[in-house]
Amino acid sequence: MDTKKYEKCFLDLSSKLDAVVNACGDITKYAVNIVETQDAVSTKMLCREISNIIEYKDKYSREVLQLSKAVKDSLIDYYGYLQIIDICNDKTNDWREEKSLEELLSELNTLTGLNNVKQKVNDLIVYQTVQKMRRSKGLNITKSTLHLAFTGNPGTGKTTVARIVGRLYKQIGLLSKGHFVEVSRTDLIAGYQGQTALKVKKVIERAKGGVLFIDEAYSITENDHSDSYGRECLTELTKALEDYRDDLVVIVAGYTEPMKLFFEANPGLKSRFNTFIEFDDYTADELTKILETLCRKNDYHLDDSLKEKITDFFLRATEKKDDSFANARMARNIYDDLVMHHAKRVVHVLNPDIETLSLLKEEDF
Repeated sequence: MDTKKYEKCFLDLSSKLDAVVNACGDITKYAVNIVETQDAVSTKMLCREISNIIEYKDKYSREVLQLSKAVKDSLIDYYGYLQIIDICNDKTNDWREEKSLEELLSELNTLTGLNNVKQKVNDLIVYQTVQKMRRSKGLNITKSTLHLAFTGNPGTGKTTVARIVGRLYKQIGLLSKGHFVEVSRTDLIAGYQGQTALKVKKVIERAKGGVLFIDEAYSITENDHSDSYGRECLTELTKALEDYRDDLVVIVAGYTEPMKLFFEANPGLKSRFNTFIEFDDYTADELTKILETLCRKNDYHLDDSLKEKITDFFLRATEKKDDSFANARMARNIYDDLVMHHAKRVVHVLNPDIETLSLLKEEDF
């Protein structure tokens, strides 16, 4: 399911209703406010507009009444979807089998590559565990935040590691829930002055007790000279980093160079982050291992000639690193292509055995 689908349906229907009843843009304005910040006043005003249409139904055509009902239904669908998302985020650890600290560290350490990242996260867990022990004995501890900055190219595992970090922090008692909320600029910034702060507060409220992961965080301030909304977002976010530091971890992520500019955009921002972790690109061998892992998890395997050809392909790709290079996403795309071509080949085989159904060959590449 996609929130944007519900937003678009609701906004489109509201705009149509606005036009047919000559509401002078009021209905559209209420709908936009609802989508941007789930504004309670706008919700009440829109419901009042719909109630008035229904109350004076003799004034309106059958089509207008049907459209009013459609707007009301889409509003309910939109809020209902948001409620489901909130419930799922709040109850993450209730429906998922909770793993032990050892299991989570094993999950982290068995990730392909990322040696620098894994070492830093392991060091963090050791440090925070001991600090918690010291605190329990009344010893002095260094005042520091849990917030992290991940930098590096796309497809290097930043989101995967961020999810594991939240669950690790939950396991050692630093977070109450350990759930994961991922957002981007569009989830934080509203279309009207003053509403961005409300939108950020709602996101923070949803993430409290877990990890708030902001991918491509630099996009918040890319147009800083002309974008007051971005500055408003950053001001509210910087405040939240301090106010909720005891039960919220914010992880910002993005390309290395743009992230440097991001931290320069607000004087107090960088000081809220104690740990900066650089995610290196994968090597050709690591990309081959990632592909083999994907195959193994889905009951496929590569024959020797295909493995050799793919390793050679990854070697050339890592040396060239043009715009098409996407690290692990490249491995995922190749896996999807292999499986599709395998299916096209095997569908014509009469009564294929297990080996035929699971073996990927050079001709599938």
